[in-house]
Amino acid sequence: MPYSPPPASPEETPSTGNALLDMLPAAQREAIEEAGEAIDLASGEVLFESGRNIERTYFPMLPMMVSLLVEVDDRRRVEVATIGQEGAIGGIVSCGDLPAYTRAQVQVAGRVLAVPMEAIEKAKRDSLVIRDLFCRYADALLAQIMQSVACNAFHPIEARAARWLLTAQDRAGDELALTQSALAALLGVQRTSVNAVAKQLQDEGLIHYRRGIVTVTDRDELEHRACECYASVKRHFDHVLGDTESRWIDSCQR
Repeated sequence: MPYSPPPASPEETPSTGNALLDMLPAAQREAIEEAGEAIDLASGEVLFESGRNIERTYFPMLPMMVSLLVEVDDRRRVEVATIGQEGAIGGIVSCGDLPAYTRAQVQVAGRVLAVPMEAIEKAKRDSLVIRDLFCRYADALLAQIMQSVACNAFHPIEARAARWLLTAQDRAGDELALTQSALAALLGVQRTSVNAVAKQLQDEGLIHYRRGIVTVTDRDELEHRACECYASVKRHFDHVLGDTESRWIDSCQR
């Protein structure tokens, strides 16, 4: 699955529903889980606001998606990254007690493991594996943000919309509760532009849209319509994090 390193096998440890946690050795993973609290969040809920100190780190479970939004002015925000079960939100590489630059808002409802920052900081101090994993994930997330900037500057709306739908499907499944107005706001374009793209994709059988629910019906063709940005970010993510058998994990445990 794009953006998602494979978890440990079921015979070894049951999956948490979050691929980042699943990469951790059992002891470190259990310590983070015990310090956290599972919370169900609705679409539109805000995890933290720009300028506010981050108090907890959130690990989304499948299916779920959170958007990182940058405020352009008092009325407009644009999405710079999406995060789902492949990652975490807030305080991954900071030393705690630092303000957020973006607004983190739930786009697809679901469950998160919310872990206090002090527990995350202790886990990083105690484990080289955790420190390295979080740094690697931060690198992959930064790559997504930088690619998003380039994509928004150079690629047509149809390709950007296809890329967004693919990343959303990776994190939330085939059916997405999403209005065209919300998608337009996330992409930073006019609603009329998104309406035209959505109609074209539906007429050609790539998606089905009805009453605020978008269903991906032809993923292969949607990948052909998406820009190279989707595949580029996936390759970098897979290269930097790998999976539970990656050499960097063994080197941290020696």
